[in-house]
Parts: sequence; structure tokens; C-alpha cells
Amino acid sequence: MNNSAITIIENEWIPLPDGRRLAARIWLPKEASKNPVPAILEYLPYRKRDGTAPRDESTYPSFAEAGYAGVRVDLSGTGESDGDYDDEYSPRELTDACDVIEWISKQPWCSGNLGMMGISWGGFNSLQVAALRPPALKAIISIGSTVDRYNDDIHYKGGCLLYSNFSWSSTMLCYASRPPDPALVGDGWKETWLHRLNTQPFPLETWLEHQHKDDYWKHGSVSENYAAIETPTLIISGWCDGYVNAPPTAAANFSAVTKAVNGPWIHKYPHFAWPKPRMDFVGEAIRWWDCWLKGIDNKANELPAYRAYISENVRPSLRRETEQGRWVAQIKVPSNDITKKQYFLGPFQQLLDIPIDIPSDIQKASLRSPLDCGTASGEIFTLKPEGELPSDQRIDDAGSLVFDTEPLNQAVEILGRIKLRLKVSIDKTLGNIIVRVNDVHADGVINRVTWGVLNLAHRHGNENPKPMVPGQFETVDIDLDECGYRFLPGHKVRVAISNHYWPMVLPPSEVNTTQIKLGYDSSVVFPVRSGNDSIEVTEPEISNPLPEYKNHRPAETKRWIERDIQNGKTHYHVIEDTGENEMPSHGLCTRHRDQSSWSIALDDPQSYSATSHFVCWMHRGDWSIRTESDSSFSCDADNCYIGATVTAYESDQQVNRRSWQKQIKRHLLPGHD
Repeated sequence: MNNSAITIIENEWIPLPDGRRLAARIWLPKEASKNPVPAILEYLPYRKRDGTAPRDESTYPSFAEAGYAGVRVDLSGTGESDGDYDDEYSPRELTDACDVIEWISKQPWCSGNLGMMGISWGGFNSLQVAALRPPALKAIISIGSTVDRYNDDIHYKGGCLLYSNFSWSSTMLCYASRPPDPALVGDGWKETWLHRLNTQPFPLETWLEHQHKDDYWKHGSVSENYAAIETPTLIISGWCDGYVNAPPTAAANFSAVTKAVNGPWIHKYPHFAWPKPRMDFVGEAIRWWDCWLKGIDNKANELPAYRAYISENVRPSLRRETEQGRWVAQIKVPSNDITKKQYFLGPFQQLLDIPIDIPSDIQKASLRSPLDCGTASGEIFTLKPEGELPSDQRIDDAGSLVFDTEPLNQAVEILGRIKLRLKVSIDKTLGNIIVRVNDVHADGVINRVTWGVLNLAHRHGNENPKPMVPGQFETVDIDLDECGYRFLPGHKVRVAISNHYWPMVLPPSEVNTTQIKLGYDSSVVFPVRSGNDSIEVTEPEISNPLPEYKNHRPAETKRWIERDIQNGKTHYHVIEDTGENEMPSHGLCTRHRDQSSWSIALDDPQSYSATSHFVCWMHRGDWSIRTESDSSFSCDADNCYIGATVTAYESDQQVNRRSWQKQIKRHLLPGHD
């Protein structure tokens, strides 16, 4: 990479109509002022100065060499940007983005055409901004994102409250408490910092106030109006990530030219994500930008609608370096090449490909999972290919109803969303159903292929939940997450059903028993493909494109489960410590450490609780700051109880402390009607 051909502007102020300024880091081709180029915008709260610097420096110089300006902008109230941080994807955030796009388009180094891209937050707002149709925005790339903020993010899923709702709130509480870098903003840094500390929200408060799919979640969910997106869209995710549904959903529903990809990856950019094989994302992106921003006829618009990696023979392991499988393509979504294969839940833990008449005394199965069933679930979105991935499912299957095929005589390959129909009753008004489809290896090791959840009050939709009638059977449908998988001969296909999934899902406030009718009444449909094809997807030439910064303290990751047999409690603990790293160009050192725990008593679902202690450090020379956030969540049958404190230190002297305490009613979360 020839950095002499690139101009890097460490901090550029982008003025907004109301007087605020957003901070940008910009990479320009040397001659851009004489020969204007298209620009690529990435717009995030994660701090261009330090937070996303490694990945920015692995991508934007390559874009600049290919003739594009790269513009990395911090959201209002984050990094060096003025103003307040208010919420995820707020109307102000999206309006600011449109103003930023207009400003960029008018710069002398910009040709007037823009692309927008990002992963996670930046992937979300790329879609949302595209739906607003700013004139200069001509193409987007969205990675690890969603079209449905209620059902396919880290807050709720199928009407169930996810534990990541709490953990992500704790993360953002500490992230948003950090100051701008004095080296960029000067002596006013402390005034800005204190303002942030006293205006930042406690995100969990807002997210728990909206427990159904109301206007809050519909805002920014582009599934509410697919036709609004007229911008050509490349949308990417990975099977080891939680955001797998967006790519094929977008390809099936967007009216604009849309190309979708699901690889084997965790929640990272595909050119440095695990497990391998990787994708040459930089080359793929430049091809996309060349087509839509420069008008080059490179056939990017003729790519298959959906490219997917079909995994096979996956074994849960301590670290998943490589995933066995191959790439395939669908010309369109939905594909005519997909057929439906139906299985029925049989009376002796069978998954039957033909229904059978079942004697009346064994037509039903009863289920009451242990309250700590679910400890092998892994994370919603994974940042490491190890303890964050689902582990061997035998421990969770032991607390579930399981239904197996016979060992397969031939491979079964699936691509799409598995759909389950159950005829169920519960002995209370509210409860959950959790479904996993697993690959049972010949030696008994079990890999989770996909999963889905349903708060039974949401069986008719997420907007107006309705309690169940105790003892009354109803037919419910559950769509599991998108997956691409090949079950090999000799393996078994398993459907595992539980009514608890701790700590991933908030349990009902009362232990309940679920009854499932078997045979004709309960079945699962697999999207099956013939499995005789493959395509090539280019891998990056550089195996590790991220720059290596000076490390002053090693990173630390720990995950463990503590079972207190004497007192009948289970605890799930996580420590994530980034270690201390020094930015080479300006000497800023940063470190983040989160220590979180979830607890439950095995005889009391109302004992579900969580705590987080999150610390951020920043220092350079004799300047140093530290912010600490402490968050808590607990509940009873009627209410959720949340609390938080953010304490800030300069040179180890406390300069600010702010606390929140809130009681929020459970609105048809399992437990309150």
C-alpha cells in the first residue's frame, strides 16, 4: 500500500445547520483536489480516534488508492463530535447523516457521488439513511445489520427479552462517557466531557419502556417500507453472527438492486473475520463502488442475488479457526431450487419424515426445562470465534424435549429459514418456547445449527400480545434464523425444544409446564437444496490486514459457569478486557474492561438478575481519565428494576458521579398480564 499517494486528515469539522460540528477522519487520494473522487461515509459512535482506528486503517487507504475518499464520522456526542448522544438510530442521528452527506458532496475533492457502509451500527444506519434517499447517496454496503429492529437486534426476539439488551446498554453507558481527545479539541475537552457525563442516557431505560413492536422499533426498521430503499445495496453477514436474517430478506424484498452474502463469520468485517474462509471484502467493495459511483461496467449488478457458505461437520470447539464447507449461489431469492422437506415430531423422541397414527396415551409430550437450561447458547453477536459461540449442546439438550432422525443415509443440505409448527398448551397464561435445530455427530457431539424463540403471548404478532388460556391448545408458528448447513451421512438431525433459555432469555415469572401434541399436529419444514454446486469467492491476499499497535497490557477473556449446589443457584460470569494499546501516530493509550454476571435460583424464575462493571481508561503523558459504569437488572412478576451509576475520574480524582434508578412494568413479557 503506497501511503505517499494518500492524504490523511486526522480531524475535520463538519458543520451542521444548528451549529454543532461532527468530527471526521478523512483519507484522500493525493490529486483529489484537482480530480474530484466519489466518497465513502462510515458513521458511528465508536470513536474514529481510537475505537475503530485499526479497522479503518485496514480499509480506507485501499479505498483511497482505488480513487475514493474515505470519511469516518463520529456521531453527535461521541468521539470528538459536538452535541449529545441520545439513542440508537434516533431521528436526529439520521438527519445529521443526511446533512453530512450533503456537506461531503459539496467538497472540492468530492465528485458529488457517495457510498455509505458499516458493520453493526454503521450497517444499520446505512440502510436507514438510504431509506431517506439523500440525493448524493448512490450505493451502500451494510454488514451485520437488520431490517427489523424489534425481532432481529440485541433487544427482543420473538417477543422475548434478550440478555444482550442489558449487556449492550452497559457497554454503551461506559462508551458514551468518554471525553474527546484534548490533542484534537484543545482545552475545552473537559467542559465537553462533563457535559456528556451529565446528559448521556441510560439506554436500558428506553429499551425496556418499549416491550412490544411499537413506533419506537418501527422507526429505523426498513422492513416497514422496503420500497423506500432505491439505493443499490450489498448486504453481508455470517453464520456465527446473530444478524443472519437481513441479507436474504433484503434480497427478497428490496426493489433496488440488492446482492446478499452470508459467510461463516463472526461479527467482523469479512476480510479479517473468523472462522475462515474469508472474503476479499476490500476488493468486493471497490467493485461495488466502481459500478455504482463511477459507472464502470464491471458486472457487479449481475452478481447472484445470494451467495452463501454451506457449513458442514461443524464441531463445537475452544476456538473455531476454519469452517468446513463450500460457497453456493442463488440467482434469485426466494430460489426455485429450494424444496420443502417436512418432518413430524414422533412419540419416542423421533423426527419422522412421514406422519404416523399415535395412540391416545402417547399423543402429547410434557416439558418443564430447568431454569438454567441455555448455558451453551453463546452470544447473540460474536466478536471472538471461541467461548462466544454456542458450545456442545448436550448440556442444554438434557433439559429439553429432543426429536431425532435416524442416522442419515445421505446428506441433507439446507439453506433458508426452518419453520416449526407446534400445537401447544401451557398451564399458565404466559410462557416461552425455544427451538434449536442441531447436528448430532456419530460420536454424540452436538452442534447448534440455528435457533428461534417465541414469547407465546406474541403468537399472533408483536404489536398487541395476548396471554394464553391455561390448558387450551393452540397452533403456533416459529421461524428459526436463516442458516446454510449440510448434515452429513451418519449424522442425525435434531429438533430440541425448551421453555427456558438462561441467561439468553428472560424466563416467565412462574415455572410452567408446556404440553406439545405430536404427530400430525406438530411438524418442522426444512428448506432443502440438491447440494451439487459450488462457486468461488475470492479470499484476501493479506491474511491479517489489521495494524498491530504497541501493547502495554495483554488482553484477557474469561467465561465460566458456577453452580452453587448447596444453595440451588447458577451464575454465568464474563470478563472481557481489551488490554492496553497505544495508538502509534499520536500516543493515546486506551483500555476497556467489562465484568458481568447473570444469576438465577433454580426454584425461582423471579430471581433472574444481572450486573455489569465496565471500566474505560485513556491516557497520554501526564493526562489520564477513567470512567466506570455499574449497571444492574432484576425483576419480579410485575416489574423490572434497573439501576446504573457512572463515575468519572481525572488523574484518579473523582470529577463526576451520576446515578439512575427505575422501576418499569412488565408489559406481557412472560410473567405479567
